[in-house]
This record gives sequence, C-alpha cells and structure tokens, in this order.
Amino acid sequence: MNFQNLVPVERSRTYLDMAFRKAREKVQKKLTGDFLQRLQKKESIKLDVVKDQLVTRLEGILNSFPSMAHLPKFYHELLKLTLDYAELKKSLGAVNWAVGKVRIFHKEYVRKISRCTQKDQISQTGKEFYGRISSVLKQIDTNLAYLQESRKIMRSYPDIKEMPTIVIFGFPNVGKTTLLNRLTGSKGKVAEYAFTTQGVNSGFIGSGEKKIQVLDVPGSLSRLDKMNNIEKIAYLAVKELADKIIYVFDLSGTGYDFKQQEKLFRILKTEYGKDKKILVYVSKTDITPKETIAELKIKHLSFPELQEKILE
Repeated sequence: MNFQNLVPVERSRTYLDMAFRKAREKVQKKLTGDFLQRLQKKESIKLDVVKDQLVTRLEGILNSFPSMAHLPKFYHELLKLTLDYAELKKSLGAVNWAVGKVRIFHKEYVRKISRCTQKDQISQTGKEFYGRISSVLKQIDTNLAYLQESRKIMRSYPDIKEMPTIVIFGFPNVGKTTLLNRLTGSKGKVAEYAFTTQGVNSGFIGSGEKKIQVLDVPGSLSRLDKMNNIEKIAYLAVKELADKIIYVFDLSGTGYDFKQQEKLFRILKTEYGKDKKILVYVSKTDITPKETIAELKIKHLSFPELQEKILE
C-alpha cells in the first residue's frame, strides 16, 4: 500500500485566501441584466466559487487519506503505534463537518442574495457568508495542522505488497540492513549506531512466481514488557507479514552481548516458531573469530545457504 499520494494539508488561512482570490478573479467578466440583477449575479458567483474551492480542497484531503475501516491490519496497527489514532479520526471528522457546513451556508446565502432589493443589502449578505465560512475553517485549523503532521509520518510508511514475505529480525546494529541490501540490491540506510532503522526497509529477491518480499525491520531488545514503539513495529511486521523470519546474530563483539541476542532469539522462537520458519544468519563474519562462530549452538546458515532457503 502506497501513502505517497496523500495531498498536502494547508492551514485554514491558506484555503480561505485561495478561495477569496479565485472569487475575485471570476467576477471580472461583464454580466447582463439591470444594476441590481448584475450585483446579485456577481455576489452569487463569488459565493459559488468560494464554496467550490473550499469543498474541492477539503474533500481532496478526505479522499486522499485511506479509509480507516478498510486498512490492512498491519497498517491499521502501524497507525496506532505512530500516530494518535483517535486524533486522526477526529481531525478527518472535523474536515467532513466543515464540508457540510460550507455547503449549507452556501445554499442559505445564495437564496438570501436572490431576495435582496438593495445594493447595501447584497454586500452585507455576502460579508456575512464570508464571515461564517471563515469561522468554520478557523474551527478546524488545529485539525488541519494535525492531518499535515500525520501525512508526513504516513508518507514514510513502507509500501508493503501482498506476497510471500521474509522479515529480517534481531538486535539493533547487528547488520540487518546490510543483509537486506546484499540480498536484494536495496539501498537501506546503514550506520554505526543503534536503531538506525526506525521504520521498515523493503526489497525483493527472486523473480516470477518465486519473487519474495524481504523486509528489514527496526532492531529489538530482549524486553517484551518494556518495548518502545520502534520495537513494536518490528514485532508487528513479524506477526502480520512474515512467512519466514531471518534472525541475525552479531558475534563480532562490537555490539550487544551474545546472551541477550540469544534470549531474543528464544523469545522469537517461542512466540512465532510454531507458525513461521526461522532461519539463522551470522553477520560481520569478516571481523568475527571462526572459533566464536563455531561455538554457536544454534544452527546457522552461510550467505549462499540463506539465499537457497529463502527461495525454497
């Protein structure tokens, strides 16, 4: 699912300024009828333009955000981990409310203008409409701001495909992203500090019917009771998306203690080992003593073997 098409969300003042400017530009052409009729037509056209501009832009926001009720479970849970889910729903509801109010006020004031019999009365009626519309937009200003912040976060979500999927799992900075890059030719960010990956990187291996999606998830620590949201994203990907799991050990001595890495492996195996095949890979073998690797009592695969197991 791709979130790149979420439209930018502006503040209320921007939408009002654009609508009023378009209305002024629209009434430059000559109108027919007597003086009063021309004034009524002119003001009605301005009201039409303001309504159309605001409704189009606000409905554009609503249409670009996905339906919360129809999101795949992974994305539904990801929203709850990365955003204030209740505030997001409230903000979308507020925009929908504003669309309804704009439509109602437009209908009401067009009718009022058609009944005006004096120039000043037409002008005053138009001003009342603009004032009420401005009030409506200002009431949802904080909601618009929150939707823009949500948009920024949602655009960083991975584009997960519905296809066979492998999740690369392990402690932070053990070489998960490097393995993803090597397997798939992706270019995920690699750095020498923990929690480099805060979202989900993706790539693909194989071709045709054997094409497999490979996901590099944030690093996790062996602490199920104290997980932060970044770690929860990793477990969410394993639970909802993984058909197979690659667990990465770093035995080089440059990172986390082996016993802690082994503890996390046991947790993963206990939680998901019955339903999902877990493959074990040792990273950074170029700087790891061979005898240290030999001491690992858990069966692990070399890189060529790992590639074969993935495609099985």
